[in-house]
Amino acid sequence: MNTSTNYTEQANAFLTATGTTFKAVFFEHGKHFSDDTQSRNIYKIRLKNTKGSYTFKFGQSIANSGVIPTSYDVLACLTKSDPYTFEYFCSEFGYDSDSRKSEKTYKAVVKEWQNICRLFTESEIEQLQEIQ
Repeated sequence: MNTSTNYTEQANAFLTATGTTFKAVFFEHGKHFSDDTQSRNIYKIRLKNTKGSYTFKFGQSIANSGVIPTSYDVLACLTKSDPYTFEYFCSEFGYDSDSRKSEKTYKAVVKEWQNICRLFTESEIEQLQEIQ
């Protein structure tokens, strides 16, 4: 079995264990990130379980732009730990703390983290952290 399949199986096992459904629907072909120079396929992703749902846009890698993202592709990219303060976030991840772009990124990460905390328990988040 190839490594890619193992990663996807790991992600699918997490979804099953947490009673979470995963859905990826093509949204558009365009520039996903503000500094993108090339277009990519962008998908609407929905994670849903008994605690709620979280829908967000996911820009597939440019190299795989014609391929629907797998559960692994998405789960591996999610925020899996508290970003804490803006200053901490910038120092930990190499962002400029005197930048509006950095602040915008920080706010998006905080929003994602809040949604992850809403959908999953602390022990489930620890399992999610294993998906890399």
